[in-house]
Amino acid sequence: MTRSLRVLGWLGFNAVMVWAVLFLADVVVPRTVDGPHRTSTAVAVTTDLALLLLFALQHSLMARASVKAALGRWIPASLERTVFVLATDVCLALLLLLWQPFGGDVWRVGGVAAVVLWALCGAGWILAVAATYAVDHLELTGLRQPGPAGELEVGGMYAVVRHPLMTGLLLAFWATPHLGASHLLFAAAATGYIAIGVRFEERDLRRTFGPAYDAYAARVPAVVPWPR
Repeated sequence: MTRSLRVLGWLGFNAVMVWAVLFLADVVVPRTVDGPHRTSTAVAVTTDLALLLLFALQHSLMARASVKAALGRWIPASLERTVFVLATDVCLALLLLLWQPFGGDVWRVGGVAAVVLWALCGAGWILAVAATYAVDHLELTGLRQPGPAGELEVGGMYAVVRHPLMTGLLLAFWATPHLGASHLLFAAAATGYIAIGVRFEERDLRRTFGPAYDAYAARVPAVVPWPR
């Protein structure tokens, strides 16, 4: 049972990831971030904000120690991470399925500019996926329960930015030749949530690694690569 749930969480993670790529690229799937429109702007914005809030609450609250302790009364410790991943899969699937597009274009470009933006978008998704393997993909996706904190990772892509997963997601969300109003809402809300999430993660990392993380943060930027 435990193994089956872990595999289900991993499969769900990968399925939702592919779905999100197609959803934001406005290709293949019948319902995407920018179309087709199915309701009024007011209803669409309210629905979309509610879906974004649902994901933010689930992802934030289930990561808190107090919530983990409460859930631990019913969930075995070996399944804690798996349940978190499964809940995230469900919330993301609901967001992608029930999202309501609205409004018109913010920008739409073609030619060389479109090719460059698609390339940047693809690079963002590749970086995001690669970042899951740079730490522990099996642990992140729930196939393996997290163990004690290991050594601070400062090499490879972590020598360029401290949070390469977030860098990749931001690039994937914003680098598009066609940005509609509803895509703008998605990207802006996700950016705000990432900013808050990075702040909390930084606090946890400083608590775990102490002065070593302070020294690392002093020489490597958080999300946007730039020389110091």
